[in-house]
Amino acid sequence: MWTRHSGFCPGSRETLLISREGAGTLPPMSWNYTPAEDLHPFSVPCTWAAEAVAELEAADKSALWKPFTQMAGYVDEQPVIIERGQGNWLRDVRGRAFLDGVSSLWVNVHGHGHPVIQARIRRQLEELDHSTLLGPTNVAAVELAQRLVDLAPGSGQLSRVFYSDSGSTSVEIAVKMAFQFHAQHHQDAARKRDLFVTMTNAYHGDTLGSVSVGGIELFHSLYEPLLFKTRQAPAPDPYHRAFGQDPLEHERRCLEALKTILLEERGRVAGLVMEPLVQGAAGMLCHSPGYLAEAAALCREEGALLIIDEVATGFGRTGTMFACEQAGVVPDLMCLAKGITGGVLPLAATLATETIYEGFLGDHTAYRTFFHGHSYTGNPLACAAALGSLDVFREEGTLARLAPRIDQLSERLSVIERHPNVGDIRRVGVMTGIELVTDCATGEPYPAAQLVGRQVCGAALERGVLIRPLGDVVVLMPPLSITEDELDLLCGTVLGCIDEVCA
Repeated sequence: MWTRHSGFCPGSRETLLISREGAGTLPPMSWNYTPAEDLHPFSVPCTWAAEAVAELEAADKSALWKPFTQMAGYVDEQPVIIERGQGNWLRDVRGRAFLDGVSSLWVNVHGHGHPVIQARIRRQLEELDHSTLLGPTNVAAVELAQRLVDLAPGSGQLSRVFYSDSGSTSVEIAVKMAFQFHAQHHQDAARKRDLFVTMTNAYHGDTLGSVSVGGIELFHSLYEPLLFKTRQAPAPDPYHRAFGQDPLEHERRCLEALKTILLEERGRVAGLVMEPLVQGAAGMLCHSPGYLAEAAALCREEGALLIIDEVATGFGRTGTMFACEQAGVVPDLMCLAKGITGGVLPLAATLATETIYEGFLGDHTAYRTFFHGHSYTGNPLACAAALGSLDVFREEGTLARLAPRIDQLSERLSVIERHPNVGDIRRVGVMTGIELVTDCATGEPYPAAQLVGRQVCGAALERGVLIRPLGDVVVLMPPLSITEDELDLLCGTVLGCIDEVCA
């Protein structure tokens, strides 16, 4: 039996104590943390009048169609309408403050309203709001492209930058580039490469091309008649697919399966598309750097391009600037978005090697051009925000400052994982998934209708912590700027809400 005791101790720090009766030598699960109402940074009071709030909430339900949301249930709930952000916090029109525990869907890096990024945007807005990249270019787009080339793994091997505006489009572009690169190759054999190998449980976005290389049935199965065919390799998932077995042996078997597919389709595979180290939308499913390195080596052996989707993992989320650095891997094509602007404005980039780029060069009459573009490609305001974010990384030593927080998170999670309803905790850097089960010994899941993950996140919201589940996996992905006290609040709140909901 588990019991939870919550109170206040001197210094206005809430004490969370969860202990298992009869646990023998197991130490108590406890740490102190300051509650949200005493920790948030908002000093200016919320000024929304009750009548204005009511009108706004009514319009939210009558006019807005929200992403990944069952609106039939949403209209019965009180909406959370955010009106202000400061640091790692958000505030709604009712004056409630929330710690942003998922970085506003995995995008915010340095906190909301960072002055360096804001100054870059203001200066850019005074000079140029937008101009097309079809023909002319703009200063910010050029400067950012060079910064990304210098920053990317491989010391300049990823030498070309193609802009778009979302993670999904960055993957679509990479897939089209890979296909066209082979289709117009000077060697006849290469022109037969028209097949992509993808991973089970993969998520690369919601446009049709990115859905085609995805692998989450819940999101993608309905659209199957619209998609192009791929070969799926089994992604490592030791908790679900090999419960109780050795994870490294499971990875080895997954690599053997990938190798078999590449051999069966020898000469046909245009590229392998995968997320490095963490499959985020699948529930933070993780694989080792060794697996990624071996998969990359298999691609090289078989002449297939490696397309790495760093949309979620890029810009520090895994503890390094890019996840593939941890495996010593330099892909042929790398997809970036989410944190590229610090989470301030939409922007994406697809980075390519010089070999890929040169495959599109030729006389105008050869029609080797990459015929793809977006109206706001290389928008200078978004590029300015990205430049500001990179300035912050450099000036504040963001990754070095993050290391102690990663250690702290690991320590707190080692306590949370002892809860009897926590089946598995998967983490790389600050990307964390806490899987809730009826019994950790068997891994038995909760019935889907109970919406346990959603209940936990709802309870956390009431305590001033904004997080979001993936099914019954509670996801934590705070901004890299999260403080020691804020991280204790995040983890303590999550543990308390798990115990409350699962009791």
